[in-house]
Amino acid sequence: MMRRTGHVLVVMAFLVPSGLAQTTTENLRDAIERLGDFDYDVRLEASRVIRRADADTVVPLLLGAVREHEDSYVQFRAAVLFYGFEVATARAVFEEALTSPNDRVRAAAYEYFEQEPSTDVVSNLLDAMETETSEFVRPYLVRALAANDEDAVVQQQLVQEIHRGEGYFRGGVIEALGDHRAGYAVEALVGIISDEGPLRDDALLALGKIGDRRAIAPLSEVQRTADGALQPIVSATACLLEVNCEGQLEYIAGTLAYSAQAGDAESQELVRSAATALAALAIDGRRPAVEALIDVGLTAPEEARAPIAIALGTVALRNAPIVRAALVDDGEQDISASEARLLLLRDAFDILDEDFAEERFYMLMRRDYWAAAEGSVARAVAEATIRMLEF
Repeated sequence: MMRRTGHVLVVMAFLVPSGLAQTTTENLRDAIERLGDFDYDVRLEASRVIRRADADTVVPLLLGAVREHEDSYVQFRAAVLFYGFEVATARAVFEEALTSPNDRVRAAAYEYFEQEPSTDVVSNLLDAMETETSEFVRPYLVRALAANDEDAVVQQQLVQEIHRGEGYFRGGVIEALGDHRAGYAVEALVGIISDEGPLRDDALLALGKIGDRRAIAPLSEVQRTADGALQPIVSATACLLEVNCEGQLEYIAGTLAYSAQAGDAESQELVRSAATALAALAIDGRRPAVEALIDVGLTAPEEARAPIAIALGTVALRNAPIVRAALVDDGEQDISASEARLLLLRDAFDILDEDFAEERFYMLMRRDYWAAAEGSVARAVAEATIRMLEF
């Protein structure tokens, strides 16, 4: 969701369990039209009205917009907001969307089937690998296929993709294979870490995420010869492979803290490397890595804050529960510390601009809000999250 960088627009009664009483079908149609408005505040308020409407009324309207609206961006935003209602028909709707002529809608469909794997769509995804030419959309397709990779044909296709196209796209394939623990790709990835190329760090982290201990011997060789900027990545890989994880994590966190304050160009490279390494560990479920990103990010100068925020945002989009847990400041009744953390996360969401994954984060916060006791810290944090992240 494209954002402005100024103040947060505060809307009263931001959570209503059964929708807004004054919201009519006509109001909702108008709100859907305003999803494509040039003005950010107008789009933001339109999304809020839709999120808080009665599902029985608004879901059919959103579905109509996904299928028929003449504005391609409205189609996309309608698909994202439709997803947020978690209706039983979502799978069928997103399966239909796999063949949408709208690039953004297809990307949303691929994201859906990464989160909700289904053998029913595997043949569609494989066919799309031959026809999907959009540089923006193809990485989402690859991730969807990696999440639906039980078939040997799919595995073969994904391994082949490691060696195809520009480095950016190959890096996305490697990351997807790591995130989905593709053990069948280990041999190909080991071959990449042996070369001093731009994909080395991606392949290292992917091997760590996969967790195959065949990677330990080649990792030791990389550690012996790698330059300083790669060392945090090497350490994160070792940690993921359960090799002195506590010590590795302490080293990476210390490197991030030192390099964030140093301020020179070489240190900035270390900031990016260490932040990326901590993000990989956090996505894997290691809470101290999240805390390290937050603690350093809160006091980092501007040039270091951005890569740290991006790393934290990536964790939130890939492992939302671990970031959710870190937003609560160890049970403190005053949530000001949580709000400071939320500002860092808002910076990340502003930069990453990942509407579908951000909607999933909102869905988690909404569940938290209604599940928590009235007056509890958990409810206050969920409320602050929804407000400060502009949902």
